[in-house]
Amino acid sequence: MTQNDFPSDLMEAQTAWYRTYWQLAESGPAASTTTDRRRLQELSAQIADHPYWRGPLGTPAARMELKELARRRVGW
Repeated sequence: MTQNDFPSDLMEAQTAWYRTYWQLAESGPAASTTTDRRRLQELSAQIADHPYWRGPLGTPAARMELKELARRRVGW
């Protein structure tokens, strides 16, 4: 796996996505999940539409690398 130099805002969005996902997954059945679900949707759109993906480095492999790096950052 190559080490891409991902923009900090893209990396922050992906790590925030994982943190929010786990917060949502760990919430109890009586918890209100609307805020977390909306946050996941916003982060997903921000990640998917980031200008980085429109350049030559925006390959499917780079997307997987971003996800793996973000998972490691959140201790997953």
